[in-house]
Amino acid sequence: MRKTTITQRWLINSLGVIFIILLGILIAFSVFIRNYYYSGAKQYLSSRMNMVASLLQRYYTDNETNFSSEVRAIIENWSEKDKIELMAINSSGKVIITSSGFSPSDNLSMKDFYDAVNSGSSGYYVGKLTSGETIMAFTILTPQNSSEFSAVRAVTSLDAINNHIYQAILAVAAVCAVILFLMSFSGLYFVKSIVIPVRQLGSAARRYAEGDFSVRMLKKNDDEIGELCDIINHMADELSMSESMKNEFISSVSHELRTPLTAIKGWAETIGEMPEDTASVTKGMRVISNETERLSQMVEELLDFSRIQNGRFTLNKDTIDILAELGDAVLMYTEKAKADNIAVVYDEPDMLPFIYGDKNRLRQVFINVIDNAIKYSDKGGLVSIQASMRDESHIQIDISDKGCGISPEDLPKIKTKFYKANHSRRGSGIGLAVADEIICMHGGQLNVYSEQGVGTTVTIILPIKSSIKDV
Repeated sequence: MRKTTITQRWLINSLGVIFIILLGILIAFSVFIRNYYYSGAKQYLSSRMNMVASLLQRYYTDNETNFSSEVRAIIENWSEKDKIELMAINSSGKVIITSSGFSPSDNLSMKDFYDAVNSGSSGYYVGKLTSGETIMAFTILTPQNSSEFSAVRAVTSLDAINNHIYQAILAVAAVCAVILFLMSFSGLYFVKSIVIPVRQLGSAARRYAEGDFSVRMLKKNDDEIGELCDIINHMADELSMSESMKNEFISSVSHELRTPLTAIKGWAETIGEMPEDTASVTKGMRVISNETERLSQMVEELLDFSRIQNGRFTLNKDTIDILAELGDAVLMYTEKAKADNIAVVYDEPDMLPFIYGDKNRLRQVFINVIDNAIKYSDKGGLVSIQASMRDESHIQIDISDKGCGISPEDLPKIKTKFYKANHSRRGSGIGLAVADEIICMHGGQLNVYSEQGVGTTVTIILPIKSSIKDV
């Protein structure tokens, strides 16, 4: 019962859309074919009347006294009276003479005549006679002071044209009906061929929603459904890895938080027990301050990551000196590196162009990358920092270490959230992801180059102010 309901719903929705599209095509075609035929008829009528106008102007110029007789001669000798009826109209709007020899009814609509009078040149009209016949009329004015004839009007029937239009519309409507039938037939077959695989996909998705990522789809055909099976299986692999990384992240963050909290608690108890020991109090307060700052940085890092995930991460951009922010970050970590017996060498250029960015966020990036370089360096290691012009529109900052490096398998994932290549070193695994997002929001790039056992180089590329279009 459920399968039939899905099939019917799919057919109704798809056929409804197809029907609307075909109806739109039919309406558009109807408008187009009508305009095409009517425009052709109008153009032909206009060309014939332009010829009549030329003759009238020439007769009026050559012999004004015999102009009326010339008008009568044109109308009476009109060669296309079987297709177009020609009329002479006086200034009161009354038809004086016609090419057919029959006088029209008194209630004949002559909107084109009054439009010609108002415009001082010509008028055009499409309408119906009292008999129901559709006509097209075109009126031109005769030369001024031209006796009793004020205008000449041409009228032609559109019934034959309308018949052609109706036949064309019926032909297109028949084609649309055939298309609709074929689509409904093929759609029914198609729906039945995918209902079962879709049910299997739904069952797998429910398992994933419950947290079971072990189930995998069996690929039977190398088509779109087969490709979807591959995608679902890949998604399950990614979800499983993300779940593992998330659990590892929680464990890592818990450890990262517990370490400074343990130090703070221990030294707080020590100070409380020995308040008179000035040396211990001073040392303890320094440890408490450092560990508190470390906790604060970790919490801020987590908050930044949350803002990025929620789309609420913003920048306060202004024109800044990138060397000043980089220099502050280097100065901040030089003493810390010395304490760990790691040398920091900063090759500072005399001057670099200004950039347009958020100085606090960029300093945060420099701090994070330099801290990582120190963190993954061994005792007696070296961290090198260099800033230079990459090209005429970009600044390049290289931060290198001689530490443990990153394996080729881990390197492509190093900027992924929660990912840690080396679990023996401290860190939450989101600092580099946040740094990469900040640099991207500045229109730059953050690239990581590493060789295991040799070291790592982080390259930051930022556009200078003059190369940013919105500045």
